[in-house]
Amino acid sequence: MNEKIRILGIAGSLRQESFNRATLREATKLVPENAEIEIFELDGDIPGFNQDDEKNPPQKIVELKQKIREADAILFVTPEYNYSVPGVLKNAIDWASRPHGDNAFNGKPAAIMGASIGNIATARAQYHLRQMFVFLNIFPVNQPEVMIGNAAEKFDEQGNLKDETTKKFIRDLLAELVSYTKKMKA
Repeated sequence: MNEKIRILGIAGSLRQESFNRATLREATKLVPENAEIEIFELDGDIPGFNQDDEKNPPQKIVELKQKIREADAILFVTPEYNYSVPGVLKNAIDWASRPHGDNAFNGKPAAIMGASIGNIATARAQYHLRQMFVFLNIFPVNQPEVMIGNAAEKFDEQGNLKDETTKKFIRDLLAELVSYTKKMKA
């Protein structure tokens, strides 16, 4: 298989200068040559999920579901809010997996990473996301785990990742995601 693996990258933060958005941008530079990452921006155009509207979703959700289906794999980059994933990410996942029987994530391989100013990074949020994967039928890459703690020390003022060890972890995770995706497609 010589075609490029298409990865859809989704950052679970709305903040323009967030370390997670910076991490996702960095991933686009570190992805293996045989793959590419397209970033889907979550933004204020996504209303709170309402089951009354699930059969007539907003245009932004139609676009998200299309991008998920076109992708070979998904890369989630999540902050941790209150020991879990941010509401904006959970909301987008709820929309993209509904209505019942129309789960855009079904059968997709995925990887998770996240950055935080705290010591334990985004460990709890990543594990909550993995719990969601069971119902969504998403197949996660289990290792390496990329949990960027003390993120303020690892990025420069322009949001560029300057920590080489962290770059290696991201490269390794993306290489594993590409390898795993190829195995699943075979």
